[in-house]
Amino acid sequence: MNKIYLWGVIITAAMLGFTYVSIGMSKGGLNGDIVNILTVLAAAALVIITVFVVIKYVRQMQVDTATGELADENWDGIGEYKNPVPFGWAVIFLGTMAWGMWYFLVGYPVNAYSQIGEYNEEVTAHDAKFAKEYATITGDRLVEMGESVYLAECKVCHGLSADGIDGKAANLNVRFEAKSVKYVVEHGSNNSLLGMEMPMPDRNGLMNANKDYAPITDAEIDAVSAYVANGMSGAGADVFAGVCSSCHGATGQGIAGVAPDIAEFTPDLVVDVLNHGKKGAIGTMPRFDRLNKKQKEAVGAYITNLSK
Repeated sequence: MNKIYLWGVIITAAMLGFTYVSIGMSKGGLNGDIVNILTVLAAAALVIITVFVVIKYVRQMQVDTATGELADENWDGIGEYKNPVPFGWAVIFLGTMAWGMWYFLVGYPVNAYSQIGEYNEEVTAHDAKFAKEYATITGDRLVEMGESVYLAECKVCHGLSADGIDGKAANLNVRFEAKSVKYVVEHGSNNSLLGMEMPMPDRNGLMNANKDYAPITDAEIDAVSAYVANGMSGAGADVFAGVCSSCHGATGQGIAGVAPDIAEFTPDLVVDVLNHGKKGAIGTMPRFDRLNKKQKEAVGAYITNLSK
């Protein structure tokens, strides 16, 4: 027997043996699971096909000589032979196509059992049970629930004390920071705040306090940012009245369908940020789809309770 064939047999046997031992050492082995069985069969097929292909081409390099009819095209005198598709390659290709169709339609059809599908069904059932059991929770119990969710989902960015970890995330102990307000005034916002799709324009779309069709100035931006961050008090009230009140209302309480309430740190605003995410002065916060409606409501209650 040619040495290369002998090595091919040895390598194939060793790899298949290693696969067999690995399965035996794993907890439960194949468990009769069709997916596990198909995976092992696929691994064995890959080993055999790979070794076969390597042996074929190594042998070709050892003994074959170039013969046949050259194609008409050539590049700098280098041409290609008109070789037909190798029979073995054609068989493997068609066999792979047939196996793939069988796998999806018969071997492991798309409507068959799957662990992911079972997990999703269990999560849906748990969420429904959770929503029913905790639907009436309000007040202090809702805040306590929100603290638990916050510690599980939010503290990694905002910190245990919700201070934003030295500016890496928003400080949730205050209603708004001046830099956050300034960023929105300068860049606008389209975060679907409170579910509304109407975007807030950037600074070039905001008329200054004098209403003379000139954009809002840097000084006005600084003043109104400080005014909103200070709880709608202090310097900047005239700028707010001239620039912002037409959308946010005279006291910043918001206008339904136009702009959100920026006078108070409301649970609804927190829930909306959790639903849609938020882009601000620090960076972009992702939305939290994995939280259910009650969990988001609880987080909103907990966070707004921190700033009181």
